Amino acid sequence: MTGADCSRWLLLIAIAAALCTVMLIAPVAAQQAGIKVVPAPRTAASSPEEMFKSYCASCHGLDAKGKGPAAAALKTPPGDLTTLARANGGKFPELRVLNSISGDSHVPAHGSKDMPVWGSVFRDMASGSPGGETQLRLRNLTKYIGSLQVK
Repeated sequence: MTGADCSRWLLLIAIAAALCTVMLIAPVAAQQAGIKVVPAPRTAASSPEEMFKSYCASCHGLDAKGKGPAAAALKTPPGDLTTLARANGGKFPELRVLNSISGDSHVPAHGSKDMPVWGSVFRDMASGSPGGETQLRLRNLTKYIGSLQVK
């Protein structure tokens, strides 16, 4: 083996080592920079406060103003849910909110990699339950957000 052959082999080994290092470090870095994805906990469909705390507050905050602990990691900042009525001429946009939560309307943060479409999550939770549980969850959560509107 000539000196040139040794140099090529050393270069190939160095490249392979660098690629292995990147492949081992990149997933860890991506996980630390992003949001931890965990299964949604089961809550009572009749408790909108509990649902909001479990499903919404990590991004929107307990006060619903869009400053939850995960908000900084999102590409699209979560909205202030307390000013929806004000931004809609003083009337709470109930159908638009319900459709946003359920995934039936396009909201940039909903259904993206940042935020799940809760309608499908609620449907999965309701499998094996009476048919109205998903709608009860959506309706109760929507009404709860409506109750948070600033005057």
